[in-house]
Amino acid sequence: MEWINFTYYAYSAGFLWLLAAFIAIVPTQKIIVEGKGIQMIVTKLGSFFPVIPSKQKTIIANILTILGILILGGFIALLWIKLDRPPLRTLGETRIWYAFFLPFIGIITFNRWKFGWFLMYSNLLAILFISINLAHPENYSKTLMPALQSPWFVPHVVVYIFAYALLGVSSLIALYGIFLNTNNTNNYNKKIKEVLNLADNLVYTGFAFLTLGLLFGALWAKEAWGHYWTWDPKETWALLTFLAYLTYMHFRLYHKNKIKIHLWILGLSFAILLLAWFGVNYMPSAADSVHTYTS
Repeated sequence: MEWINFTYYAYSAGFLWLLAAFIAIVPTQKIIVEGKGIQMIVTKLGSFFPVIPSKQKTIIANILTILGILILGGFIALLWIKLDRPPLRTLGETRIWYAFFLPFIGIITFNRWKFGWFLMYSNLLAILFISINLAHPENYSKTLMPALQSPWFVPHVVVYIFAYALLGVSSLIALYGIFLNTNNTNNYNKKIKEVLNLADNLVYTGFAFLTLGLLFGALWAKEAWGHYWTWDPKETWALLTFLAYLTYMHFRLYHKNKIKIHLWILGLSFAILLLAWFGVNYMPSAADSVHTYTS
């Protein structure tokens, strides 16, 4: 399994996700033509916002998305075997995992809340991440430095990426909520309630995995460097991310009517998450970080 093989998997998965995204946002309407006594099905591009898809459309979108997930998952499995190590060491490798998790989250949300636009967003964002890898190919190495040769390596990184995917997707919910709040659209109260309900579910689940990631990281640090916590730049920003989403949850609990502030806190939290994930690698303090192997 070489990097050149990734293009076949990426294009195949990307095409399926793109097709599923389009199908998810195109509602099918039955229109009765007056005076002719006949019916015809007219498919038209619908709103970019939540619609309840037909049963057939849901099935097709699900199948296409799942096929894309299986294709990219197959690449990850083959790459893991080829490298004889978990493909989680570099940013490029973590981007593949992020692209793998996003459609998975999107399809769950699509089936639970019937938000066609949400599946479209998840699939297109996954395509963006695999496109970045296509534009910046890596020379995969089997080398795994001693600090990464730990049983905590895989669970720590995987739960963090899954948490990032969940929390990253919640950022779109915040943007949509801000849009609703600014434009005061029809059925505003109903829509904003749905938005906050979805955001809460994503944040609560993502926060649980984020907490597990911190705990696994502390145990890994103790094994690798002899200390649970060293205030390394990566650790510090991971803690800031944890506190940011904790602030959102507490504010939601005690100030339920301050919707606009909820949404802005959620958006700011995602900005902090991005800095923790890869922004910290470009900071001067990262030169002395023990996490430089992730760049």
